[in-house]
Amino acid sequence: MKFGFTLPNNFGVTDPQDVVELGVQAEQLGFDSLWVNHHVINVGYVHDRLGHAPYHDALITLTWLAAHTKTATLGTSVLVMPYLHPMVLAKEIATLDHLCNGRITLGLGVGSLPEENEILGAEYDNRGEYSNEFIQVLHQLWTQDEATFNGKYWNFEGVVTSPKPLQNPHPPIVIGGNRAPALKRVAHLGDGWHPLGLSPEGLRKRLAHIHQEAASIGRELTNFPIQVRRDFQGVDRELIEAYGEVGVTDLVLSCNTGEVKEISKTLDSFANDFIES
Repeated sequence: MKFGFTLPNNFGVTDPQDVVELGVQAEQLGFDSLWVNHHVINVGYVHDRLGHAPYHDALITLTWLAAHTKTATLGTSVLVMPYLHPMVLAKEIATLDHLCNGRITLGLGVGSLPEENEILGAEYDNRGEYSNEFIQVLHQLWTQDEATFNGKYWNFEGVVTSPKPLQNPHPPIVIGGNRAPALKRVAHLGDGWHPLGLSPEGLRKRLAHIHQEAASIGRELTNFPIQVRRDFQGVDRELIEAYGEVGVTDLVLSCNTGEVKEISKTLDSFANDFIES
């Protein structure tokens, strides 16, 4: 089992350097991956949690983290595609993949905060269709010298974007979501699955659906990471073993607090108990 740590860039920590330093600490303790959260504005449940406190930008935080780490995988958990443009993101991620020597994993999701979509002028009702095309556009831009795509949201021919990512053919795309449309997206378009908060039994049932859906299009999901995101609280050896038995490859853990000292202590304690030195 690999272990990841999700930085509290979304929990109102005043100084973003403190957020990054927690990531540096986690790498030094042996965590395999470091992740950032993504929202743009404090609205809905984000505002309920933070009010006017800061929610630091995902990709800026990840870039600063890349400059201060050496070995850990760096991921997004997850970027909300309707808030973004795939051509801009393709350039950003490819550049960052070179800067960090090929350590990027791109977590993507469709989002679930209609108030934010409305303010940003982003798709909500059709966000699934938008997001499917978004991923396909990334594939084309990263794997074709002159990319062509014909869809509802993007139509282009002979588009050149450079650099391509350092990882070949591109950084792994892991897809978030637990419901049926997300599971279909994972099976058809994902290089891995990044679900939130599921129990081992919940994972077992959904994994069967993912594999059935993949088989229906002739796709075999090999070397396919299953990265469960959840809280540190309640994780023990028995639970880790139960996750492993259903095929989980990574536990991506977070603290539901912005208290930096408390998070630091949790990292130390978990590493002492579960991460081999």
